[in-house]
Amino acid sequence: MSHLLNLLAAVALLVWGTFLVRTGVLEAAGVGLRRALARGMRNRFWAFASGLALTAVMQSSTAAALIVASFVGEALIGLPMALAVMLGADVGTSLVALVFSFDLTWLSPLMIFAGVFLFMSRAAKSSDGLGRFGRILIGLGVMLLALRLVAESTAALGSSSVVAALLASLKGDPMLAIALGVALTGLAYSSLAVVLLAAMMAGTGTLPAELAIDIVLGANLGSGMLAVASTARATLETRRVPLGNLIFKLTGVAVAGVLTHAAIAIWGLPDIAPHVMAIGYHLAFNTVVALGFIGLTRPVATVVEWALPRPAPQSNVRVGHLDAAALQAPARAIACAAREALHQADIVESMLSGIPKVIRENDLPLAQELRALDDRVDQVYSSIKYYLTKIAPDSLTEPERRRWGAVIDFTINMEQIADVAERILVDIEEKQICRGLSFSEAGMAEICQLHARLLRNFRCAVSVFLNGSVRESRELLHEKAVFGELQRAYASTHLVRLNFNSVQSMKTSSLHIDLLNELKRINSHICAVVYPVLERAGALTRSRLREDSAHEGTLGGARVASLCRQTENH
Repeated sequence: MSHLLNLLAAVALLVWGTFLVRTGVLEAAGVGLRRALARGMRNRFWAFASGLALTAVMQSSTAAALIVASFVGEALIGLPMALAVMLGADVGTSLVALVFSFDLTWLSPLMIFAGVFLFMSRAAKSSDGLGRFGRILIGLGVMLLALRLVAESTAALGSSSVVAALLASLKGDPMLAIALGVALTGLAYSSLAVVLLAAMMAGTGTLPAELAIDIVLGANLGSGMLAVASTARATLETRRVPLGNLIFKLTGVAVAGVLTHAAIAIWGLPDIAPHVMAIGYHLAFNTVVALGFIGLTRPVATVVEWALPRPAPQSNVRVGHLDAAALQAPARAIACAAREALHQADIVESMLSGIPKVIRENDLPLAQELRALDDRVDQVYSSIKYYLTKIAPDSLTEPERRRWGAVIDFTINMEQIADVAERILVDIEEKQICRGLSFSEAGMAEICQLHARLLRNFRCAVSVFLNGSVRESRELLHEKAVFGELQRAYASTHLVRLNFNSVQSMKTSSLHIDLLNELKRINSHICAVVYPVLERAGALTRSRLREDSAHEGTLGGARVASLCRQTENH
């Protein structure tokens, strides 16, 4: 049991090492890699070379598939060219496996020491270039250490009768062995880790060479399935690239599986070390598949487009902005979430814009239609929140963390505004429409004036969310105080009208006061957008803007007095 636990721990270290290298490279040079890849699209052979280089650096063909798929989704490259990149990416990951098959254990302590020193150095934070390079070195060192631990653990397991019986049951069933390779790749989220594991186990004699070859085939097929699953909710163009690559791998595994076992049955296994055979087979498989399909990328692209046709355009169908492929690049993923947050704001603005018409015309169908929008706001909010939680916090730079938080805060405020708007509409239905009541002319004018100011503030808040303008933030925070003064002024003038025994005002008094309070509450959520901007600019004290607000208070008091005089004259 202890040997099995040691093996599982070693495999976990191997997977963790590949994750550290992949994320470290993406964080340190993600933008540069995207630019270099875009420049390498002169023809299919240059695209093949670009994919090979990309995967050699990132050590993950799945990550490369997501990046290339995002390029197609943005219409930067065509599908045939993207499929050529993926053929190169598969050969690239085979070369990485070949490098790691050599005895490089002496490098492991050196890389871990240097990586930890750079990562933990006071002069380099994890979000800096030097810190990220240290993270890459740690990942490489951990991978080399894990390979040594895998070799030691599998050597001890080789003498187990239970393991021998299990492997014997797999040896006569290539399909089951390939399925095992697929499953292991799905669990590890890395075909490289599974190929290296199979090679190490074959090298220690724990795993028969023929079975190791089947697991290698399964790892190749599993990497293709991983990319398809990772882009399942992405745009149509994005999903086409992994599907085309899966067609390459599925065809290759089907043909290679039959031919390989036929050749072994006739000539037997070559007289070379089992671990070298597994790694060499992995490289040969991907090289032959690449050579066989490099001239067929366009026909395969046609098949993929037939399998995933573009649906007929419909006016009521909206394409979301939460691109799963963008999660590999945190800055771009946050930008996608911000775009979706703007869609959420559009829905909220539609809810707010329709409230005056509902009040004026006692429009019950419109009220119910606007209330239904709250469910859409909640759905968008949940989608954005779930999407942002997929971004690893330690992969974000300080500006990216701030933007991440700003997007979350903005969506929360939009969701709460929608909830308040729904409560307003429910109150209007129950307290006004169902009773056949209406506001007085003066009361309706006050509500419309306050509502118009609310919408102006809302649009200003969206602008601040987009551009982070300190000037607009100051204006909006000043407007928050003025809005509060006006709300209190209109409440006072309403009470004055009650003193004149206005029948309409008396019947709608409760709704009128509640409505003014709810509009003020919405305005507070709107103005909350500015606080992070002003805090970063150093424009806030503990409670308010550094600038004196006495003039603002005087202005609000003058407005109250003026409005009360107008009501008395009325």
